[in-house]
Amino acid sequence: MHEHHARTLPWDFRLEHDGVLVSWALPMGVPMDPGRNHLAIPTEDHPLEYAGFEGEIPEGEYGAGSVSLWDEGDFECEKCSEREVVVVLHGRRVTGRYALFQTGTRRWMIHRMDPPPRDWQPLPDHLSPMLAQPGPLPSSDEGWAYELKWDGVRALAYVERGRVHFRSRNDLNITATYPELHGIGLALGSRQALLDGEIVAWDDAGRPSFTRLQRRMHVAELARARRLTASVPVTYVVFDVLHLDGRPLLDVPYDRRRELLVSLRLEGAHWSTPQAFTDRVGTDVLRAALGRGLEGVVCKRRDSPYQPGRRSQLWVKVKGRRTQEVVIGGFTPGKGHRQGRLGALVVGIPKGDGLAYVGKVGTGFSDEALEALARRLAEIRRTQCPFTTVPPVPQVLWVEPMLVGEVEFAQWTRDGRLRQPSWRGLRPDKSPAEVVRES
Repeated sequence: MHEHHARTLPWDFRLEHDGVLVSWALPMGVPMDPGRNHLAIPTEDHPLEYAGFEGEIPEGEYGAGSVSLWDEGDFECEKCSEREVVVVLHGRRVTGRYALFQTGTRRWMIHRMDPPPRDWQPLPDHLSPMLAQPGPLPSSDEGWAYELKWDGVRALAYVERGRVHFRSRNDLNITATYPELHGIGLALGSRQALLDGEIVAWDDAGRPSFTRLQRRMHVAELARARRLTASVPVTYVVFDVLHLDGRPLLDVPYDRRRELLVSLRLEGAHWSTPQAFTDRVGTDVLRAALGRGLEGVVCKRRDSPYQPGRRSQLWVKVKGRRTQEVVIGGFTPGKGHRQGRLGALVVGIPKGDGLAYVGKVGTGFSDEALEALARRLAEIRRTQCPFTTVPPVPQVLWVEPMLVGEVEFAQWTRDGRLRQPSWRGLRPDKSPAEVVRES
Protein backbone atom coordinates (compact mmCIF):
# COMPACT_ATOMS: atom_id res chain seq x y z
CA MET A 1 0.00 0.00 0.00
CA HIS A 2 1.26 3.45 -0.99
CA GLU A 3 0.28 6.74 0.60
CA HIS A 4 -0.09 9.03 -2.39
CA HIS A 5 -0.02 12.80 -1.88
CA ALA A 6 -1.39 13.99 -5.22
CA ARG A 7 -4.19 16.56 -5.71
CA THR A 8 -6.04 14.47 -3.12
CA LEU A 9 -4.75 11.81 -0.74
CA PRO A 10 -5.67 8.30 -1.89
CA TRP A 11 -4.04 5.12 -0.69
CA ASP A 12 -2.96 2.83 -3.52
CA PHE A 13 -3.80 -0.80 -2.68
CA ARG A 14 -1.83 -3.33 -4.72
CA LEU A 15 -1.91 -7.15 -4.86
CA GLU A 16 0.56 -9.31 -6.75
CA HIS A 17 -1.26 -11.37 -9.40
CA ASP A 18 0.04 -13.04 -12.59
CA GLY A 19 3.32 -11.10 -12.54
CA VAL A 20 1.86 -7.62 -12.03
CA LEU A 21 0.44 -5.49 -9.20
CA VAL A 22 -3.34 -5.32 -9.57
CA SER A 23 -4.24 -1.91 -8.10
CA TRP A 24 -7.08 0.09 -6.60
CA ALA A 25 -7.12 3.69 -5.30
CA LEU A 26 -8.76 3.97 -1.87
CA PRO A 27 -9.79 7.63 -1.30
CA MET A 28 -10.82 6.86 2.30
CA GLY A 29 -8.08 4.33 3.06
CA VAL A 30 -8.50 0.81 4.40
CA PRO A 31 -11.56 0.37 6.64
CA MET A 32 -10.87 -0.85 10.17
CA ASP A 33 -14.56 -1.01 11.06
CA PRO A 34 -16.57 -3.80 9.36
CA GLY A 35 -19.63 -1.55 9.57
CA ARG A 36 -18.16 0.99 7.10
CA ASN A 37 -17.22 0.04 3.53
CA HIS A 38 -14.85 2.29 1.60
CA LEU A 39 -14.74 3.18 -2.07
CA ALA A 40 -12.11 1.33 -4.17
CA ILE A 41 -11.39 2.67 -7.67
CA PRO A 42 -9.62 0.24 -10.05
CA THR A 43 -6.46 1.68 -11.65
CA GLU A 44 -4.03 0.28 -14.20
CA ASP A 45 -1.81 -2.68 -13.29
CA HIS A 46 1.71 -1.75 -12.15
CA PRO A 47 4.98 -3.71 -12.61
CA LEU A 48 6.17 -5.71 -9.59
CA GLU A 49 9.23 -3.43 -9.25
CA TYR A 50 6.87 -0.60 -8.28
CA ALA A 51 6.02 -2.35 -4.98
CA GLY A 52 8.95 -0.72 -3.17
CA PHE A 53 8.76 2.69 -4.87
CA GLU A 54 8.99 5.85 -2.77
CA GLY A 55 9.62 9.33 -4.09
CA GLU A 56 8.22 12.13 -6.25
CA ILE A 57 6.23 11.71 -9.45
CA PRO A 58 7.08 14.85 -11.50
CA GLU A 59 4.50 17.50 -12.39
CA GLY A 60 2.81 16.80 -15.72
CA GLU A 61 2.93 13.04 -15.27
CA TYR A 62 -0.03 10.91 -14.23
CA GLY A 63 -0.38 10.82 -10.43
CA ALA A 64 2.11 13.67 -9.87
CA GLY A 65 2.98 14.08 -6.21
CA SER A 66 4.75 12.41 -3.30
CA VAL A 67 4.52 8.64 -2.84
CA SER A 68 5.55 6.76 0.31
CA LEU A 69 5.26 3.11 1.32
CA TRP A 70 2.44 2.94 3.89
CA ASP A 71 2.31 -0.83 4.45
CA GLU A 72 3.62 -4.04 2.95
CA GLY A 73 3.43 -7.77 3.63
CA ASP A 74 1.98 -11.04 2.36
CA PHE A 75 -1.57 -12.10 1.64
CA GLU A 76 -3.60 -15.26 1.20
CA CYS A 77 -6.08 -15.23 -1.67
CA GLU A 78 -9.37 -16.96 -0.82
CA LYS A 79 -11.30 -15.86 -3.91
CA CYS A 80 -10.42 -14.09 -7.14
CA SER A 81 -12.98 -13.35 -9.86
CA GLU A 82 -13.76 -10.48 -12.19
CA ARG A 83 -16.25 -9.05 -9.68
CA GLU A 84 -14.89 -10.07 -6.28
CA VAL A 85 -11.56 -10.60 -4.51
CA VAL A 86 -11.26 -11.97 -0.96
CA VAL A 87 -7.84 -11.84 0.75
CA VAL A 88 -6.31 -12.21 4.22
CA LEU A 89 -3.69 -9.49 4.73
CA HIS A 90 -0.57 -9.91 6.87
CA GLY A 91 0.91 -6.40 6.85
CA ARG A 92 2.82 -4.34 9.37
CA ARG A 93 -0.14 -1.98 9.85
CA VAL A 94 -3.12 -3.84 8.46
CA THR A 95 -4.00 -7.45 9.14
CA GLY A 96 -7.25 -9.32 8.61
CA ARG A 97 -9.72 -10.58 6.05
CA TYR A 98 -10.94 -8.17 3.37
CA ALA A 99 -13.29 -8.39 0.39
CA LEU A 100 -13.16 -6.15 -2.67
CA PHE A 101 -16.32 -6.33 -4.77
CA GLN A 102 -17.64 -4.57 -7.85
CA THR A 103 -20.75 -2.39 -7.57
CA GLY A 104 -20.62 -0.60 -10.93
CA THR A 105 -18.64 -0.28 -14.16
CA ARG A 106 -15.70 1.51 -12.51
CA ARG A 107 -16.82 1.29 -8.92
CA TRP A 108 -15.69 -1.22 -6.33
CA MET A 109 -15.90 -1.27 -2.53
CA ILE A 110 -13.54 -2.70 0.07
CA HIS A 111 -15.04 -4.35 3.17
CA ARG A 112 -13.36 -5.59 6.35
CA MET A 113 -14.74 -9.05 7.10
CA ASP A 114 -13.07 -9.44 10.52
CA PRO A 115 -13.95 -7.51 13.71
CA PRO A 116 -12.00 -4.26 14.29
CA PRO A 117 -8.37 -4.71 15.40
CA ARG A 118 -7.90 -5.28 19.10
CA ASP A 119 -7.96 -2.02 21.15
CA TRP A 120 -8.82 0.01 18.04
CA GLN A 121 -11.60 2.59 18.46
CA PRO A 122 -13.07 5.06 15.93
CA LEU A 123 -12.88 8.79 16.48
CA PRO A 124 -15.63 9.94 18.84
CA ASP A 125 -18.56 11.69 17.18
CA HIS A 126 -18.47 14.51 19.71
CA LEU A 127 -16.28 15.69 22.55
CA SER A 128 -16.46 18.84 24.68
CA PRO A 129 -13.12 20.55 25.40
CA MET A 130 -11.64 20.45 28.90
CA LEU A 131 -11.72 23.92 30.48
CA ALA A 132 -9.34 25.75 32.81
CA GLN A 133 -10.28 27.25 36.15
CA PRO A 134 -9.42 30.97 36.58
CA GLY A 135 -6.91 31.52 39.35
CA PRO A 136 -3.40 32.53 40.41
CA LEU A 137 -0.12 30.84 39.54
CA PRO A 138 0.61 27.65 41.51
CA SER A 139 2.51 28.21 44.75
CA SER A 140 5.11 25.67 43.58
CA ASP A 141 6.29 24.93 40.03
CA GLU A 142 6.79 21.23 40.76
CA GLY A 143 4.46 19.02 38.75
CA TRP A 144 3.17 21.86 36.55
CA ALA A 145 3.60 22.69 32.86
CA TYR A 146 3.05 26.21 31.55
CA GLU A 147 1.55 27.02 28.14
CA LEU A 148 0.95 30.42 26.60
CA LYS A 149 -2.67 31.54 26.55
CA TRP A 150 -3.83 32.43 23.05
CA ASP A 151 -6.49 35.05 22.40
CA GLY A 152 -8.62 33.12 19.92
CA VAL A 153 -11.45 30.61 19.71
CA ARG A 154 -11.23 27.03 20.92
CA ALA A 155 -11.65 24.32 18.30
CA LEU A 156 -11.33 20.54 18.13
CA ALA A 157 -9.93 19.13 14.88
CA TYR A 158 -11.15 15.67 13.81
CA VAL A 159 -8.60 14.31 11.34
CA GLU A 160 -9.06 11.06 9.45
CA ARG A 161 -8.03 9.73 6.03
CA GLY A 162 -6.36 13.00 5.08
CA ARG A 163 -9.43 15.12 5.82
CA VAL A 164 -10.30 17.37 8.71
CA HIS A 165 -13.38 18.97 10.18
CA PHE A 166 -13.39 21.52 12.98
CA ARG A 167 -15.96 21.87 15.73
CA SER A 168 -16.31 24.79 18.11
CA ARG A 169 -16.54 24.61 21.86
CA ASN A 170 -20.35 24.48 21.60
CA ASP A 171 -20.14 21.77 18.90
CA LEU A 172 -20.82 23.91 15.82
CA ASN A 173 -19.21 22.76 12.57
CA ILE A 174 -16.84 25.62 11.66
CA THR A 175 -14.84 23.81 8.96
CA ALA A 176 -15.98 26.08 6.10
CA THR A 177 -15.13 29.21 8.10
CA TYR A 178 -11.38 28.53 8.04
CA PRO A 179 -10.40 26.97 4.67
CA GLU A 180 -6.68 27.67 5.13
CA LEU A 181 -6.68 25.12 7.96
CA HIS A 182 -7.94 22.24 5.81
CA GLY A 183 -4.38 21.31 4.80
CA ILE A 184 -3.68 19.93 8.26
CA GLY A 185 -5.49 16.79 7.12
CA LEU A 186 -3.05 16.25 4.25
CA ALA A 187 -0.15 17.11 6.58
CA LEU A 188 -1.12 14.23 8.87
CA GLY A 189 -1.66 11.90 5.91
CA SER A 190 -2.70 8.47 7.11
CA ARG A 191 -2.75 9.46 10.79
CA GLN A 192 -6.09 9.48 12.57
CA ALA A 193 -6.20 12.14 15.29
CA LEU A 194 -8.42 14.33 17.45
CA LEU A 195 -6.61 17.56 18.24
CA ASP A 196 -7.39 20.37 20.68
CA GLY A 197 -6.28 23.90 20.00
CA GLU A 198 -7.07 27.56 19.43
CA ILE A 199 -7.77 29.39 16.17
CA VAL A 200 -5.89 32.69 16.23
CA ALA A 201 -5.67 35.78 14.00
CA TRP A 202 -2.71 38.15 14.20
CA ASP A 203 -2.39 41.93 14.29
CA ASP A 204 0.20 43.90 12.30
CA ALA A 205 2.76 43.40 15.08
CA GLY A 206 2.32 39.62 15.02
CA ARG A 207 0.31 39.41 18.24
CA PRO A 208 -2.95 37.49 18.65
CA SER A 209 -5.90 39.78 17.95
CA PHE A 210 -9.37 38.71 19.02
CA THR A 211 -10.72 41.89 17.42
CA ARG A 212 -9.31 40.94 14.03
CA LEU A 213 -10.55 37.37 14.43
CA GLN A 214 -14.10 38.75 14.67
CA ARG A 215 -14.00 39.35 10.90
CA ARG A 216 -13.62 35.59 10.37
CA MET A 217 -15.71 34.05 13.16
CA HIS A 218 -19.13 34.76 11.68
CA VAL A 219 -18.44 33.75 8.07
CA ALA A 220 -20.12 30.48 7.11
CA GLU A 221 -19.99 30.85 3.31
CA LEU A 222 -16.92 29.01 1.98
CA ALA A 223 -16.34 31.34 -0.99
CA ARG A 224 -16.32 34.44 1.21
CA ALA A 225 -14.14 32.70 3.81
CA ARG A 226 -11.60 31.89 1.08
CA ARG A 227 -11.45 35.54 0.06
CA LEU A 228 -10.78 36.58 3.66
CA THR A 229 -7.82 34.22 4.01
CA ALA A 230 -5.66 36.79 2.21
CA SER A 231 -6.53 39.79 4.41
CA VAL A 232 -7.22 38.04 7.74
CA PRO A 233 -5.31 34.73 7.79
CA VAL A 234 -5.58 32.48 10.84
CA THR A 235 -3.41 29.84 12.51
CA TYR A 236 -4.49 26.72 14.38
CA VAL A 237 -2.38 26.59 17.55
CA VAL A 238 -2.41 22.93 18.65
CA PHE A 239 -1.81 22.11 22.32
CA ASP A 240 -3.26 18.62 22.90
CA VAL A 241 -4.04 15.30 21.20
CA LEU A 242 -7.03 13.33 22.52
CA HIS A 243 -7.17 10.34 20.16
CA LEU A 244 -4.47 8.94 17.91
CA ASP A 245 -4.52 6.08 15.38
CA GLY A 246 -7.47 4.29 16.96
CA ARG A 247 -6.34 4.85 20.57
CA PRO A 248 -8.25 7.14 22.97
CA LEU A 249 -5.85 9.25 25.05
CA LEU A 250 -8.21 10.89 27.55
CA ASP A 251 -6.84 8.86 30.47
CA VAL A 252 -3.21 9.24 29.39
CA PRO A 253 -1.24 11.77 31.51
CA TYR A 254 -0.57 15.24 30.08
CA ASP A 255 3.19 14.64 29.68
CA ARG A 256 2.65 11.57 27.49
CA ARG A 257 0.00 13.32 25.39
CA ARG A 258 2.46 16.16 24.79
CA GLU A 259 5.13 13.66 23.67
CA LEU A 260 2.69 12.16 21.17
CA LEU A 261 1.61 15.61 19.98
CA VAL A 262 5.19 16.77 19.41
CA SER A 263 5.90 13.55 17.48
CA LEU A 264 3.27 14.57 14.90
CA ARG A 265 5.47 17.55 13.89
CA LEU A 266 2.54 19.83 13.20
CA GLU A 267 4.31 22.89 11.85
CA GLY A 268 2.92 24.51 8.72
CA ALA A 269 1.90 27.79 7.16
CA HIS A 270 -1.36 27.85 9.16
CA TRP A 271 -0.82 25.47 12.09
CA SER A 272 1.79 25.11 14.79
CA THR A 273 2.57 23.33 18.07
CA PRO A 274 3.91 25.90 20.55
CA GLN A 275 6.29 24.85 23.29
CA ALA A 276 5.06 23.80 26.72
CA PHE A 277 7.41 24.86 29.55
CA THR A 278 8.09 22.17 32.14
CA ASP A 279 11.42 23.44 33.49
CA ARG A 280 10.65 27.14 33.98
CA VAL A 281 9.42 29.27 36.85
CA GLY A 282 5.75 30.17 36.33
CA THR A 283 6.29 33.84 37.10
CA ASP A 284 8.98 34.02 34.41
CA VAL A 285 6.70 32.41 31.80
CA LEU A 286 3.83 34.76 32.71
CA ARG A 287 6.10 37.81 32.56
CA ALA A 288 7.42 36.74 29.15
CA ALA A 289 3.87 36.12 27.86
CA LEU A 290 2.65 39.54 28.94
CA GLY A 291 5.78 41.14 27.50
CA ARG A 292 4.85 39.66 24.11
CA GLY A 293 1.35 41.09 24.36
CA LEU A 294 -0.27 37.72 25.07
CA GLU A 295 -3.26 37.20 27.32
CA GLY A 296 -1.50 35.13 30.00
CA VAL A 297 -0.63 31.49 30.67
CA VAL A 298 -2.42 28.19 31.27
CA CYS A 299 -0.94 26.02 34.03
CA LYS A 300 -1.53 22.27 33.60
CA ARG A 301 -0.76 19.43 35.98
CA ARG A 302 1.73 17.17 34.24
CA ASP A 303 -0.03 14.05 35.50
CA SER A 304 -3.53 15.27 34.59
CA PRO A 305 -5.90 13.25 32.38
CA TYR A 306 -8.12 15.03 29.87
CA GLN A 307 -11.57 15.63 31.36
CA PRO A 308 -13.99 16.54 28.52
CA GLY A 309 -16.43 19.34 29.31
CA ARG A 310 -15.12 19.89 32.83
CA ARG A 311 -13.69 23.12 34.25
CA SER A 312 -11.01 21.49 36.36
CA GLN A 313 -8.48 22.79 38.88
CA LEU A 314 -5.96 20.53 37.14
CA TRP A 315 -5.78 23.32 34.58
CA VAL A 316 -5.56 26.95 35.77
CA LYS A 317 -5.69 30.00 33.50
CA VAL A 318 -3.82 33.08 34.72
CA LYS A 319 -4.62 36.29 32.86
CA GLY A 320 -2.58 39.44 32.71
CA ARG A 321 -5.64 41.54 31.94
CA ARG A 322 -9.22 41.32 33.05
CA THR A 323 -11.72 39.97 30.57
CA GLN A 324 -15.24 38.74 31.22
CA GLU A 325 -17.83 36.93 29.15
CA VAL A 326 -21.26 38.54 29.35
CA VAL A 327 -24.75 38.00 27.97
CA ILE A 328 -26.47 40.84 26.12
CA GLY A 329 -29.85 41.65 27.68
CA GLY A 330 -30.60 44.94 25.97
CA PHE A 331 -29.21 48.05 24.31
CA THR A 332 -29.71 51.79 24.27
CA PRO A 333 -30.14 54.04 21.20
CA GLY A 334 -27.14 56.13 20.23
CA LYS A 335 -26.78 59.86 20.79
CA GLY A 336 -24.55 62.55 19.36
CA HIS A 337 -22.24 61.10 16.71
CA ARG A 338 -24.05 57.79 17.15
CA GLN A 339 -27.50 59.22 16.56
CA GLY A 340 -29.64 56.62 14.81
CA ARG A 341 -27.25 53.81 15.67
CA LEU A 342 -26.59 51.50 18.59
CA GLY A 343 -25.46 53.41 21.67
CA ALA A 344 -24.47 50.91 24.35
CA LEU A 345 -25.05 47.28 25.31
CA VAL A 346 -26.71 46.39 28.60
CA VAL A 347 -25.09 43.18 29.81
CA GLY A 348 -25.35 40.63 32.59
CA ILE A 349 -24.30 37.24 33.91
CA PRO A 350 -26.82 34.38 34.25
CA LYS A 351 -28.37 34.11 37.71
CA GLY A 352 -31.34 31.90 38.44
CA ASP A 353 -34.00 32.44 35.80
CA GLY A 354 -32.57 35.70 34.49
CA LEU A 355 -29.50 37.90 34.24
CA ALA A 356 -27.70 39.73 37.01
CA TYR A 357 -26.91 43.21 35.68
CA VAL A 358 -23.16 43.92 35.57
CA GLY A 359 -22.91 47.06 33.48
CA LYS A 360 -23.30 49.04 30.29
CA VAL A 361 -20.73 48.79 27.47
CA GLY A 362 -20.45 51.73 25.10
CA THR A 363 -16.83 51.67 23.87
CA GLY A 364 -14.57 49.36 21.90
CA PHE A 365 -16.83 49.02 18.84
CA SER A 366 -15.71 49.39 15.25
CA ASP A 367 -18.25 50.83 12.79
CA GLU A 368 -18.54 47.36 11.24
CA ALA A 369 -19.20 45.78 14.66
CA LEU A 370 -21.86 48.38 15.50
CA GLU A 371 -23.75 47.71 12.28
CA ALA A 372 -23.53 43.93 12.64
CA LEU A 373 -24.68 44.06 16.27
CA ALA A 374 -27.58 46.34 15.43
CA ARG A 375 -28.83 43.85 12.83
CA ARG A 376 -28.48 40.89 15.19
CA LEU A 377 -30.21 42.66 18.09
CA ALA A 378 -33.10 43.86 15.94
CA GLU A 379 -33.91 40.22 15.18
CA ILE A 380 -34.19 39.20 18.85
CA ARG A 381 -36.11 42.15 20.37
CA ARG A 382 -38.54 41.39 23.21
CA THR A 383 -40.83 43.47 25.44
CA GLN A 384 -39.95 41.99 28.84
CA CYS A 385 -36.78 42.74 30.81
CA PRO A 386 -34.52 39.63 30.98
CA PHE A 387 -32.71 40.85 34.12
CA THR A 388 -33.61 39.72 37.65
CA THR A 389 -34.00 43.40 38.57
CA VAL A 390 -34.48 46.26 36.11
CA PRO A 391 -31.07 47.92 35.47
CA PRO A 392 -30.76 51.64 36.32
CA VAL A 393 -30.36 52.55 32.64
CA PRO A 394 -32.83 54.78 30.77
CA GLN A 395 -34.33 54.00 27.35
CA VAL A 396 -33.32 50.33 27.24
CA LEU A 397 -34.63 48.14 24.42
CA TRP A 398 -34.72 44.53 25.64
CA VAL A 399 -33.53 41.50 23.70
CA GLU A 400 -33.60 37.74 24.16
CA PRO A 401 -30.57 36.83 26.34
CA MET A 402 -28.97 34.53 23.77
CA LEU A 403 -25.87 36.39 22.53
CA VAL A 404 -22.57 36.02 24.41
CA GLY A 405 -19.85 38.62 24.13
CA GLU A 406 -16.57 39.44 25.80
CA VAL A 407 -15.40 42.68 27.43
CA GLU A 408 -12.15 43.94 28.86
CA PHE A 409 -12.46 45.99 32.04
CA ALA A 410 -10.48 47.68 34.81
CA GLN A 411 -11.96 45.98 37.89
CA TRP A 412 -15.13 44.89 39.64
CA THR A 413 -16.88 47.54 41.73
CA ARG A 414 -18.18 46.75 45.21
CA ASP A 415 -21.73 46.46 43.92
CA GLY A 416 -20.73 43.87 41.29
CA ARG A 417 -20.45 46.14 38.24
CA LEU A 418 -17.82 46.22 35.52
CA ARG A 419 -15.64 49.33 35.79
CA GLN A 420 -14.60 50.87 32.43
CA PRO A 421 -15.73 47.92 30.27
CA SER A 422 -14.68 47.89 26.62
CA TRP A 423 -16.22 45.61 23.99
CA ARG A 424 -14.01 42.89 22.50
CA GLY A 425 -16.52 41.01 20.37
CA LEU A 426 -19.19 38.35 20.18
CA ARG A 427 -18.45 34.77 21.25
CA PRO A 428 -20.55 32.52 18.98
CA ASP A 429 -18.54 29.57 20.28
CA LYS A 430 -20.11 29.89 23.74
CA SER A 431 -23.64 29.63 25.10
CA PRO A 432 -25.20 31.83 27.83
CA ALA A 433 -25.30 28.86 30.21
CA GLU A 434 -21.49 28.72 30.14
CA VAL A 435 -21.01 32.32 31.27
CA VAL A 436 -19.79 32.68 34.86
CA ARG A 437 -18.21 35.54 36.75
CA GLU A 438 -14.44 35.16 36.67
CA SER A 439 -12.38 35.90 39.76
